[in-house]
Amino acid sequence: MFEDLPNEVLYEILHKLPLKSLIQLRCVSKSFNSLITSPAFINFSFTRSHPDSNKLIVRYLDVEYHVERYKLIVEDNDNNDSSSSEQIQDFEFPLRSSWAYFQLVGSANGLFCLHQGNRFILWNPCIRKFITLPTPCLFPCFLGFGFDSRNNDYKLVRIAKSAKLSLVEVCSVSERAWRVASGGDLCPARITCSVLHPQPASLNGALHFVANDWGGAQSLVVLSFDLGDEVFRVISLANGNFGSGADIGISVFNGSLSLLSYKYECQHRRRVQCCSVWVMNKYDDVDSWTKQFTIEFNMLHWKVLGFLKNDNVLVQKVESRGSKLLSYDPESEQVKNLGFYRSTYYSYADNYVRNLNFLTNQMM
Repeated sequence: MFEDLPNEVLYEILHKLPLKSLIQLRCVSKSFNSLITSPAFINFSFTRSHPDSNKLIVRYLDVEYHVERYKLIVEDNDNNDSSSSEQIQDFEFPLRSSWAYFQLVGSANGLFCLHQGNRFILWNPCIRKFITLPTPCLFPCFLGFGFDSRNNDYKLVRIAKSAKLSLVEVCSVSERAWRVASGGDLCPARITCSVLHPQPASLNGALHFVANDWGGAQSLVVLSFDLGDEVFRVISLANGNFGSGADIGISVFNGSLSLLSYKYECQHRRRVQCCSVWVMNKYDDVDSWTKQFTIEFNMLHWKVLGFLKNDNVLVQKVESRGSKLLSYDPESEQVKNLGFYRSTYYSYADNYVRNLNFLTNQMM
């Protein structure tokens, strides 16, 4: 019966199944297993899952037990109570670090890239599987991970730079091998990635780092590395408004490149922290940088973790016993409590995507 249906119809039926049922269905027959693990179905399922915007996956280090934890929560936009954020499951991380934790390189399409020294893994919480990437030869300085939409591939990038060396290594996950970047243009000699916020933002098939330009102006810039042609490009910031000492992070807001500019101010004899969000409304157009809004909380020790698909800002407030996860609506200035967890640092959050990669340890 099912064999007579076109693949497009079968894909629709299978995609609507819960993930647990879908994985169990692989054991029913060889034809179902072949269909579910095919690159065509994995790609179809990912494409259809991408708009799922109210699910959020949070990674943090449990400071009491020194283990990594991943929580999946759902944000209810119609309620301003902490109960509106329903935790629907915990993901058990399958590895234990010989140190305190694995360091996060980045995430893309629901896949997390982690490393411990020269050991790199890709972890898919959706199906609880991981793969180990080859050990590189080059000592890392700056790391990035993203999706190369041009070649339908994921890439891990390592940038080493010193007075005598400027070299970029790329690991194509589909090839499972490291090589020197193929692009002809290396990182400009006067530019170094910022150590204050080293994690890049992935957008338009490129990784974007906050960097210092040590030329005449000595200002901050955005250094982009295109994952397709593997070439560096330099993007200036908002009319040079940010000096080399500014506390600037980088992210993606509503599909656009954004900057997080942190400052401390004195209000009513208290030192409070604020964060201005700048957005590049037209990609690679310096004149399109615009300050969208400023977040001002009457508290210290908080940071922006990212942005939800509804344009709300995800904030981590650090307390003595752990952290609170907050959702901030810049339009109404309302704050929603998304829950408490035992971590004061190393937190990260991203929108959850159902991704079936690694079902058979293969990439789509």
